Amino acid sequence: MSAYLYIAPFFIIFGVIGLYPALFSFYLAFQKWNGLGEMSFVGLNNFKIVLEDPLFWKSLYNTIVIGLIGTAPQIVIGIILAILLNVAFLRFRSFFRVTIFMPYITSMVAVALIFSVIFSDHQSSLANYVLGLFGADPVSWGTSEWGTKIAISIMVFWRWVGYNTIIYLAGIQSIPNDVYEAATIDGASKFQQVIHITLPLLKPFILLTVFFSTVGALQLFSEPTVFLGASAFTRDEAMTVVMYLYRDAFKLQSFGTASATAIILLVVIIIFAAINTYLTSGIGKKRRRG
Repeated sequence: MSAYLYIAPFFIIFGVIGLYPALFSFYLAFQKWNGLGEMSFVGLNNFKIVLEDPLFWKSLYNTIVIGLIGTAPQIVIGIILAILLNVAFLRFRSFFRVTIFMPYITSMVAVALIFSVIFSDHQSSLANYVLGLFGADPVSWGTSEWGTKIAISIMVFWRWVGYNTIIYLAGIQSIPNDVYEAATIDGASKFQQVIHITLPLLKPFILLTVFFSTVGALQLFSEPTVFLGASAFTRDEAMTVVMYLYRDAFKLQSFGTASATAIILLVVIIIFAAINTYLTSGIGKKRRRG
């Protein structure tokens, strides 16, 4: 019994904090409940309400667009930065590694202050000043459709690219140097070594980051909420599915439709994670001729 007692705290905490809320949310998806009164069984009506709501489809569209713009470049840029941070002739490597990881551990309050200044609607904001250098017109980052999406996507990219970079860096450092030395002796260039050695051997790490990035992108909540502030739940330019779920549950007291949205989101996450994992799993495979 001593072994079970040692592992019991984890399973108790997991059951109370993780498993029970998930099962209760699944149960609520078929109920009508405002959080205080009695529940009433409504069957699939909550799913019907959600799927017939144009705002839900708008939030799903926003989530996919912001997710693609904010997370897809992290994979490519993260690999490039990891390769650069691993080169032998780079000085102050430890400093650059810590610096690139800093956004991940930065407080969201600080992030909100930084990006509210950079992407201010004022013509003299930093983002509009940079656009002006290229002859572009100022953008209303906080009110326009695509301005809001791009600003939030850049925030997501800035905050998470360092996390992926560190994972790729750990993967690169796990590759034996003998492999690169043998390739150099055979006459392979640095670019060929990256294509035929680094990327194929980084495949497990790429699959991991793609999976986490997909799940994180479809569960986006903090960045748009912090960037838009008090108006986050009253506008649809950047409302994500989780924001839609939160609005139903805690602002409209409709826990049934919120739970139905959570189940729909789970299905969407599984589909997108499977697609991205399938597409990424082809890295490093040689095509057969015949």
